[in-house]
Amino acid sequence: MLARLLTLIAFAALAMTASTAPAEEVVLGLSKDRISINTNFDGSEILIFGAIKREELIPDGPPIQVIVTVAGPSLPITVRRKEKKLGIWVNTDAVDVDAAPSFYAVLSSGPLREVLKEVEDLRHKVSVPRAIRSVGAPQDIQDSASFTEALIRIRENGDVYQLREGSVEIEEQTLFRTSVRLPAALTEGDYVTRIFLTRGGDVVSSYETTIDVQKVGMERWLFELSRQQPLIYGLMSLAIAIAAGWGAAAVFKLFRA
Repeated sequence: MLARLLTLIAFAALAMTASTAPAEEVVLGLSKDRISINTNFDGSEILIFGAIKREELIPDGPPIQVIVTVAGPSLPITVRRKEKKLGIWVNTDAVDVDAAPSFYAVLSSGPLREVLKEVEDLRHKVSVPRAIRSVGAPQDIQDSASFTEALIRIRENGDVYQLREGSVEIEEQTLFRTSVRLPAALTEGDYVTRIFLTRGGDVVSSYETTIDVQKVGMERWLFELSRQQPLIYGLMSLAIAIAAGWGAAAVFKLFRA
């Protein structure tokens, strides 16, 4: 009797596992998963491609959509407001943003509002505003949201925040591909790459991996020196500046002669 009961429990567990397993899953590939920053680094482009794995035929209903996000390390930042007083631009108010990605790209197979519901965006923090965490602001600032909007606008103009709707190509509801541009001024660390499959705006599956971004060579040596021996780094920088100034003055005198 006990053996039969255990068998029934095992079959029930297998049935529950089968019913909760996603019908569609992501099989992902990256053209590169490591980026080395050196003195000649001027940015990089990464090809993201993959396939949708299915145990059954393509389900009926809305077509599958794909969203890809790439996020650099999140760091705190202070956003300041400037006002012109007596003909001089001065800092007035400031809001501390708890965590903002140093780089953030959202790539989708269609308009983001159409391929992802608001509740899913709130849950997975896909869109650029959702990726920024700002807990609170000083009580005397009533429009704290405008500071976050200003941060997004500035970083979008610098191509650090990217929203590229319709840039993910899907073939036969199975294969997809896109590419993301990484600027030259990258923050070192792990760049979290997420892929979401959606149907009718609902997330049906997701996948996550990382791209490792590290300084190498002279860049790595100078970075570690500035952190571990700031006095030596400062003296060396001063010496280089003096030498460069002396060299420029010498060249200028040579041409004048």
